[in-house]
Amino acid sequence: MKLKDTDQRILFELMKNSKVSDRQLAKKIGVSQPTVTRRRARLEREVIDGYTTIPKWKKLGYEILAVTLVKSPLRLGSTGEGRNAFEKSMKWLEKQPNVIFGAGCRGMGMTGVMFSLHRSYADLDEFLTAHREQLGPILEDVQSIVVNLAGKAVYRPLNLKYLAEVSELKST
Repeated sequence: MKLKDTDQRILFELMKNSKVSDRQLAKKIGVSQPTVTRRRARLEREVIDGYTTIPKWKKLGYEILAVTLVKSPLRLGSTGEGRNAFEKSMKWLEKQPNVIFGAGCRGMGMTGVMFSLHRSYADLDEFLTAHREQLGPILEDVQSIVVNLAGKAVYRPLNLKYLAEVSELKST
């Protein structure tokens, strides 16, 4: 979907701050408040998947972000054994409140990826053990990358405002 310039500018501003009022947004991008209200409503129906808050994970007690890559020898989503494995994986994933993203993927020989948040290494270990116990028989390989959210090596916290800033520079 190709967005009009005004719609793009509204979307970029919402990516930086979704709490901004229509009046403030209209003033910022130089259009009327009714235009912003109408276009924002359309964007919310067609483009925006939802609004969320991005907390400071460390302050909430989450010390680890894990990126887990999996490889399944089965063609997940096909018929028979692959379909059953896919359904089992999806049911398990849906029950994991600490998984913030999960998807099929390609690259490095892997077929799936998930991002999860953990309060401690013990919490991560428990999570990966449960993952292995429940899904191990249908997985050929599991690799995790562990990020210390409480350390000094978080140079740029997860936030979509950076994407909006880059997109704005490209559109000017």
